[in-house]
Amino acid sequence: MSNNHQAIGYLPDERPPIWKLLLYALQQVIVMFPATVAVAIITGFHISTTIFASGLATICFLLITGRKIPLYYGSSFSYVAAISGLMASEALTGYSLNEKIAVAQFGIVMSGFISITAGLIVRRFGRESIEKILPATITGPIAMIIGLTLAGNALQDAASISIDTMGTISVAESQITTAKNMAWIISLVTLISTIMFSVYLKGFWSQIPLILGPVMGCLAALIIQWITGIDLFKALPAEANSGIFALPIFTLPKPTWMAVAAIMPIAIATIPESTAHIYQLDIYVNDLARKKNSKKNYNIADLLGLNLIGDGIGDIISGFIGGPAGTNYGENISAMAITKVFSVAVLMAAAVMAMIIACFTPLVNAIYSIPTAVIGGLEIYLFGAIAAQGIAIMIEKKVDMFSSKNIAVIAIIMVIGLGGQYGFGGNIPFFGIEVPCIAGAAIFGIILNLLLNIGSKKQQNA
Repeated sequence: MSNNHQAIGYLPDERPPIWKLLLYALQQVIVMFPATVAVAIITGFHISTTIFASGLATICFLLITGRKIPLYYGSSFSYVAAISGLMASEALTGYSLNEKIAVAQFGIVMSGFISITAGLIVRRFGRESIEKILPATITGPIAMIIGLTLAGNALQDAASISIDTMGTISVAESQITTAKNMAWIISLVTLISTIMFSVYLKGFWSQIPLILGPVMGCLAALIIQWITGIDLFKALPAEANSGIFALPIFTLPKPTWMAVAAIMPIAIATIPESTAHIYQLDIYVNDLARKKNSKKNYNIADLLGLNLIGDGIGDIISGFIGGPAGTNYGENISAMAITKVFSVAVLMAAAVMAMIIACFTPLVNAIYSIPTAVIGGLEIYLFGAIAAQGIAIMIEKKVDMFSSKNIAVIAIIMVIGLGGQYGFGGNIPFFGIEVPCIAGAAIFGIILNLLLNIGSKKQQNA
């Protein structure tokens, strides 16, 4: 009885009271916002359109999956190099920004069919078919490198003193060292307070540490600004600051095989990532269900095929209105794992909230203005939590860490993934092509695992 009393959280089919639901939803928006906006900035897509597309795609995903899978759809960094390269190519020289986006959109829409096809295969042949290709010895390390390849971004953000999307520094040269030290103070205040809130607060307050932590970070930034005059709050470009209400700029895809060739294959990289995410979610949701003495078994991992179909449809919807390609977000899964709020209703509200924010410039500015150092402090926790979930997958699936085969697969994935990120900036040059490090690690790990399994089967038959 005491365990049931102590277990606090919301399962996918549970709905919090409206005031709690809105706070939980805002928390999810804050978590997804930095990465989603960053993808828009890097690729040149319209920020408000990208935010709106993430919300719309999330709503469609939740409905398509029967409101059974609590995942948030956001812009994926896996596509950044392909989209940016296409839009900067000589073939599109002389095109306006919207014309370039329209070309990229077609590749994004077509990439959705890769995930849908993978989902249909899984639904036809069963979850076991994909687990032979993507066992815990692969999905676990992939989840780990997803978090760890972002570690550099987290620390860079934690020390950042830029105040706009162009990296502009507003402080005098003589104050740069002091400003960097202040950025560290802000990020540490955010990080430590978020951890303390999530560990020591009880009841409802323990479920909103990802709001309370950033609030403490922003307060620290305000105090520092008052004492030193150093302003580390951010501002969007001038064109994004006009007016109060402005509908996102919607564009239609322009069919071209060039975009298909450049962008569509990248969808293959998001399949192992999405698979790892669904297994992470399955572990944490069922753990909460056990602690709440729920008699219901949430077989989320069995919905992998449906998840991939929903992911692909999300790409089609986002791409069709002018948003970048995406996938379900590890940051949002970490937020749910930390707060124990897995309610689909919360994610639905977060998606609606994102769409509303996208239409009101002051709201976009308000969330975007949060100092990068605050976001960095939050990212250290969230990205580390993603990596920790990879370990949880392997523990839950009882991976034999003394098996030479398992060690080989895990080791190769970890080194290729992390080495590709920190040795080549995320894209590994390989025979004239640029291979995204996570995709390269996943593909090599899958091939190695299949080859080693052939050898083990022969030994068993002998």
